[in-house]
Formats: sequence, C-alpha cells, structure tokens
Amino acid sequence: MLQPEELFEPALVEREGSMDLDLFSVSEDCPIHLQQAKEHEIQKELAEEQSVVDTHIHAAACMSQKHLLTFIQKTYQTDADRIVLEKDGNKLTLKQVFSGLHKDPYDLTVDSLDVHAGRQTFHRFDKFNSKYNPVGASELREIFLKTDNLMEGEYFAEIIKEVAHDLEESKYLHAEPRLSVYGSSPGEWLHLSKWFIKHKLYSTNMSVDDESKRNKHMFSTQSPTPDKWESKDNPPYSYYIYFMYANLMTLNNLRKERGLCTFQFRPHCGEAGSITHLVSAFLGADNISHGLNLKKSPVLQYLFYLAQIPIAMSPLSNNSLFLEYSKNPLREFLHKGLHVSLSTDDPMQFHYTKEPLMEEYAIAAQLWKLSTCDVCEIARNSVVQSGLSHEQKQYFIGKNYQNEGPEGNDIQRSNVAQIRMAYRYETLCNELSLLVDAVRH
Repeated sequence: MLQPEELFEPALVEREGSMDLDLFSVSEDCPIHLQQAKEHEIQKELAEEQSVVDTHIHAAACMSQKHLLTFIQKTYQTDADRIVLEKDGNKLTLKQVFSGLHKDPYDLTVDSLDVHAGRQTFHRFDKFNSKYNPVGASELREIFLKTDNLMEGEYFAEIIKEVAHDLEESKYLHAEPRLSVYGSSPGEWLHLSKWFIKHKLYSTNMSVDDESKRNKHMFSTQSPTPDKWESKDNPPYSYYIYFMYANLMTLNNLRKERGLCTFQFRPHCGEAGSITHLVSAFLGADNISHGLNLKKSPVLQYLFYLAQIPIAMSPLSNNSLFLEYSKNPLREFLHKGLHVSLSTDDPMQFHYTKEPLMEEYAIAAQLWKLSTCDVCEIARNSVVQSGLSHEQKQYFIGKNYQNEGPEGNDIQRSNVAQIRMAYRYETLCNELSLLVDAVRH
C-alpha cells in the first residue's frame, strides 16, 4: 500500500483551477450535448418508470425531520412511563428524560428539533456531528438513534423499519443505509449483527469517520507496513483501507466458496482530508462515497474513469459541509464518463421532503440543466453500483446489464438511449487502446 503512494506522488499535487484539468475535460460540442434532442425523442417512445438506488445514506439520519418528530411524539404517547435511559446510576423513564430537558414533546416542531445542517456547519464537521442530537440533547440521540442502549436499539430499529416500509410502498425506490462502526471494542461487530438479526431489519428495498482530520503520520520509505504498526496514535486512513480490504477479501472468498453473497467495500473517500486517501481507495475499494477531491487531481480522476470505479456523490450534503453546490463536480464527472450516482448521505440534516432521493435528483436536474438521459444514466449507475442481487438488477435495468456498451443496455428498463451507451463504450475503448499502444511502443 505504501509504494504506490510514492509512485503517484507527482499526481497528488492539488491543482484546483489549473490548466492541467483541461487535459481531461469534455467540450460543449461533444456527442452528449449534440445528441440530447435525439436521445429525448427515443426516450419518449419507450420510457417507463425509472428504478433508482440511494447508494450512500446513513441509517442514523435516513428519516426526514418530520418523520423523526412524529416518531418521538408517537413513542412518548405510548411509552412515556417506560425506562429508556440510565444516567449517573439512575434509570429514567421517557417522561423523566423530557422533564429533565425542560421540553414537552408535543410542543416540539421541526425547527426546534434543530437537526438540519446550514451555514454554521460549513467546514465545521464538529458542529455537523452535533446535529445528530435532537434539540441538542445527546440523551435523545442515545434513546432514538443508537443500537447500544437500555432498550437494545429498539426505537432505532422501529424507525428504520418505517423508512423501509415507505420505500417498499414506492416500489421503484431503494436505499442502502450505513451503520456506524466505531472500533470501540472487539465485540462491536457481533453486537451490531445481533441487533440487526433480533429486530429483523431486512427489506428488499434496503440492503463515519471524520475524514477531514489530518493524520499525524505521513508516508515515507521508513513507514512501517500495516501489520507492524505499533504507534499509540490512530493509524492513517490508508492503514484502515488496507485492513478492511484484506479482511473483507478473506471473508468474501470464504462466503463465495459456500455459495453465500459477498460484501462490497465502499468507504467515505475524497470528501475532505488528504488527496492520498483517493489513492488508497483506488487500490482497495469497490466503490467510494463523495470523491470531491478528484477534481483537484486530473491523473487520479483519469484513473477512476479508466477503471470505472463507482462514485456515490451527495451534492446537497456537500453544500452544507464542504463545497458549495455550484462548485460540485458531479455534472463534470458525469459528462466525462465517470461512473457517478446521486445519494442523500443524511436526509435528516440536508433534506426537507418525504422523498429525499427524489429531492436530490430534482435539484440536480434543475440547477445543472441535466437532460432526461443524464438523469436516467445516473439512476442506471445507481442500480449497477448497488448491492441489489443479480436477479434484481436484471429486472430493473435489463437481463444483459453486465455486458459492456449498448449490448448491456435495455432501454425499456433503464430509459438510457443507446446513443449514449455507445458513446460511453467507444470513448472508454479508445482511451484504453491509446494507453495499450503507448505501452507497446
């Protein structure tokens, strides 16, 4: 893991706004722009409802603000006298918790919950994390949004099930919620899996670390290999990537031998922090979430394009935390041919409607003037990137979806015009051929 970072060192210089970015860009007269009218005509004749997957969403914020408020009030109505929290050696009922906070749950509003991110969270991840505390109270977060509490995560499981039910009702919407692993104890994974199984958190429509903190350790030829890290300091991002990759590969090989499904590794990467994070993820991850810093390195951007590594992007989340919406590179990445999808990240903090993923698509389409084919391509990418089963992907985007180019596209399922798929395939083949020819000569 260490050598490639030294190999890529010249490419890791951050060059935002540099002319070097023009080496890998899309002109306004490319076929994507010239063929929009023709693509639209084809889609009008064959279009069906589009399936879409939220490829990056945190379970602790997967509900809307209104949903969380309603759930808290409904729970208080039925469980006010239930013991829900142990604090300073005392066991408290839900009624006592609210009394101690000097709050009446029936007087709460969406605004008073204060879970929505805004200007005050921009470049302040510490303030953003506090938004997980309803009305600023960590007690309510522990009661309603944690798996490890006095009720063994019962309320958290219930609200996730309600979100899953809404997705199932929609038929074409899917989500892939993420559960946090803190590395606090060796038994954490076992506890999390028991919670998941106990509460039967399975749905056919559902299947974080602060990356911005700087690492004290930077790689050099003297850096220890991951298996020899003995420092008391927290290991750098790349070490975590290596160990997650190595252990998942071992586990996946075992599961594959036994005919079981395998796990994908999709870390947070490139939202903030060092650009070297993207090198580590390029080598060890299946997909990444965010990838904003790719815009600062045309070489890494080109590598992600050539390898077609999926990127789940969340422009509304980024707008509140790290990058203004107008500067988000998603549209640029899409037109270049990178494998991008739209995701919500944290609906509770960043969205206002009951269908946050549709909100994400609607805003992107309006502000970036995306064509219908652009939107459908992003949606198709989300299904390909997702952990849906092979059979589900065949149903949603076509039985030959694994084939490359137009042969793998069923327009009646994906709503993506064959002109677009042919252009993507031919462009990628040309780039790969160019590199092969360069190596041969």
